[in-house]
Amino acid sequence: MNAFKLTLLVAVLAAGSAFAQPQPDDTLYRQLGGQSGLVKLTDDFMQRLLADPRMNPFFKDTDQKEFKAQLAAQFCEVSGGPCQRKGKDMKTVHDGQDITKSNFNALVEVLQQSMAAQGIPFTAQNRLLAKLAPMHREIINKH
Repeated sequence: MNAFKLTLLVAVLAAGSAFAQPQPDDTLYRQLGGQSGLVKLTDDFMQRLLADPRMNPFFKDTDQKEFKAQLAAQFCEVSGGPCQRKGKDMKTVHDGQDITKSNFNALVEVLQQSMAAQGIPFTAQNRLLAKLAPMHREIINKH
């Protein structure tokens, strides 16, 4: 192959790689058990939210099927999975619910219990919580 063809080939390959989409990191998604693991997690989480006297008032009248579907999609999306949550933003969803920092922390505690019960490694639990934590600004609406 002459130098011109080699240079042209290198240029074409370089241009093609410049437009390639980076592959998402789905490591956390896989550590959470993929879609089936997220379904199990959200099922367990919903049961625990309803059983917890601190959380029950917020969730007793919730459409459980829709809540679990939205939550599983949200967990999937933030963990690098192939999902995208659709629906209202977090601020709109939680508006008027008088959610305090204490309420938010109680929910996180229940989520940690659910993750532990599902055998999710502690490091994966921490990674998911770190991705969800910034949402507190949109959820807490009573100080």
